[in-house]
Amino acid sequence: MSNSIGVDVGGTKILAGLVDDSGHVLTTARRPTPAQDPAAVLAVVSEVVRELMAQSAEPVVGVGLGIAGQVENTRSTVLWAPNLRWSRVEVRAILESDLGVTVIAENDANAAAWGEFVYGAGADVDDLTVVTVGTGIGGGVIVGGTMLRGATGGAAEIGHITVVPGGRPCGCGRLGCWEQYGSGTALVRQARELASERRAEASLLLSLGNGTPEGIQGVHVTQAALSGDPVAIEAFRICGEWIGTGLADLTAVLDPAAFVISGGVSEAGELLLAPARARLAEQMPGGDLRPIPEIRVASLGTDAGLIGAADIARLAAV
Repeated sequence: MSNSIGVDVGGTKILAGLVDDSGHVLTTARRPTPAQDPAAVLAVVSEVVRELMAQSAEPVVGVGLGIAGQVENTRSTVLWAPNLRWSRVEVRAILESDLGVTVIAENDANAAAWGEFVYGAGADVDDLTVVTVGTGIGGGVIVGGTMLRGATGGAAEIGHITVVPGGRPCGCGRLGCWEQYGSGTALVRQARELASERRAEASLLLSLGNGTPEGIQGVHVTQAALSGDPVAIEAFRICGEWIGTGLADLTAVLDPAAFVISGGVSEAGELLLAPARARLAEQMPGGDLRPIPEIRVASLGTDAGLIGAADIARLAAV
């Protein structure tokens, strides 16, 4: 038996987990992310990894980092990570020299997708697309049991497919990207707009947002919808339909057996997934002549990235 360590390197925190070869997180260690200097961040990563190594009853064979950015195909170099303001950071060489074990770097959404594929909601299929619905839309794609990474490691940036030509501006520089319509940010925007137009119906939603549309946050939309607020439910319906539209496009390209929806917005369950399923069925390429991919909720929660990164590191060490 052996253990490995997964590390979620974020803009505000570094969270590491000691993971056994069955995908169980045995213990964790957390630190704030220091000033956005690669050397300082990697020094903290080394610190939390050493802390977990000291607690491991089994040998630690590898360390996997999940980073919100593009990682080149050898999983050695972070080409760019906007939240950390990194460019071309040789993560693997630096940390392997310091720690003496195999180290890999991986995009955080890819790592989470791998975790769900191996140990989570997609463990029974070989072709899986994981869609992370949060501030934006991210994802990871498994084809025939292998992660799709693309020629430069930049595949599966699915939030930036165009669903409305000439539509809302996106932070990526394009217009009409999927994440501008089906993300948590889009859900809040929609809820605020509806609450402003339909104040009488949105009494609960508005009360949670301190009485103003501008005060409404994502957690308020979910809370109000689960309590029956019609405006919050409508906002979820619209967001879910946009998600279903994007899934239909992905089906045309990837033909997955299942989609796994993760991220904070997925906590609303069927309020989001029911309209997504209906829209996917309506817009399926080939209509009812082909099977419709299942839409499932992620099962590993916030541990998916840790578990996936740790497993990728374990495989790399073999």
